Amino acid sequence: MTDPRLESLQHACPTLRLTTEPSDLEHYGRDWTRRWTPAPLAIALPATVEEVQAAVRWANTQGVAIVPSGGRTGLSGGAVAANGELVLSLERMNKALAFDAVDRTLTVQAGMPLEAVHNAAGEHGLSYPVDFAARGSCSIGGNIATNAGGIRVIRYGNTREWIAGLKVVAANGELLELNKGLIKNSSGYDFRQLMIGSEGTLGIVVEATLKLTDPPPATRVMLLALPSFEVLMQVFAAFRERLPLEAFEFFTDRAVNHVTAHGAQYPFDARHPYYVVTEYACRDEAGEAVAMAAFEHCMEQGWVLDGVISTSEAQARQLWRLREGITEAVARYTPYKNDVSVRISAMPAFLAETQALIGEAYPHFEVVWFGHIGDGNLHINVLKPDASSDAEFLAQCEHVTRLLAQVLQRFDGSISAEHGIGLVKKAYLSSTRSPAEIAFMRAVKHAFDPAGLMNPGKLFDA
Repeated sequence: MTDPRLESLQHACPTLRLTTEPSDLEHYGRDWTRRWTPAPLAIALPATVEEVQAAVRWANTQGVAIVPSGGRTGLSGGAVAANGELVLSLERMNKALAFDAVDRTLTVQAGMPLEAVHNAAGEHGLSYPVDFAARGSCSIGGNIATNAGGIRVIRYGNTREWIAGLKVVAANGELLELNKGLIKNSSGYDFRQLMIGSEGTLGIVVEATLKLTDPPPATRVMLLALPSFEVLMQVFAAFRERLPLEAFEFFTDRAVNHVTAHGAQYPFDARHPYYVVTEYACRDEAGEAVAMAAFEHCMEQGWVLDGVISTSEAQARQLWRLREGITEAVARYTPYKNDVSVRISAMPAFLAETQALIGEAYPHFEVVWFGHIGDGNLHINVLKPDASSDAEFLAQCEHVTRLLAQVLQRFDGSISAEHGIGLVKKAYLSSTRSPAEIAFMRAVKHAFDPAGLMNPGKLFDA
């Protein structure tokens, strides 16, 4: 470690763990996007809030930008460090700090993996209900930074609804304690909510007080085979009307092909073009009868071609793997990902227009569709052909994304439903936010981070 700046950081905070090993710079300098070559100055791995504060204060004196880092499972380049930044990884700050049985809250460090949060809540007979496939590797701080959603938003909402309080190290090194677990607090601006979804551009989340709830009821999982895209929302409406839904996810035959090739079990004799996996509360035989009636109604209407209901936890996990295994199964193709949302009521018209646009724009590319249709969120994964160069593939995908952004603007939708804007989507932010909103966002950024050192270049250019 010969850089005098890093020597001064180590002198200012002797206990701070620093690394400049090339493998560490590459590992910590990127997220699940692979578009940018990681080139951070160094990786800092603090173990305490005080070490985070010391690193931020040092960054201010040296004019070094900071990229906060969690599990780096993001898909928008929000955790990329490609321009000599100091990566501040919170992975060592990964513990549960306090449980309050009366308030039903759990206070955790920001680097705690989501799955560990689930387990900690379960030890107290309660549940933290935000959930998604990357639960084992994503961190709660990263979830907060992107207001992560996942598979149970239809029942529980996004991360935002489950944050009772935050501790945030501001850009000047000050520690902000936001909301402090209060249910009612009308004492001015709620900076807690401002930090949620800010992608590390305003401050660094170091601790979070999470709201907990009762464990989910007994549930069943049903996998449905559908004949067409057009019936998707009709099936959703039929099931939502009759059943207390926990999740409602859709995916295509191409997604199934990749996941089964990756080891998932396929339960039907024949292949079908579209699929839904839904989970719903089912406590007794009466609930089973209602679910069967919903299924039979959709069969009679021709909206569903086949189906299977889980009879055990193991079978439920097998059915869910068909949906949750998609991202991992297609990762080797370096997919270009769109993560968009519209109002649920607008979904049928949006689906029709988007399907036509994608079909015309990508005649030679394989496109894998899946998404959280129950909350209006659609994922579009375009797989890069082996014969196509990275530059050619990216250029065509970005051209189509500009067209897609125009469609989203007409539908009052969002270019980023749950993965943030980061580097990947900032060119399309204006399709979701008005010029006045973006101007205010820049003003907020400047107020919290006047030197522009907190995750610079993400969301928008300074």
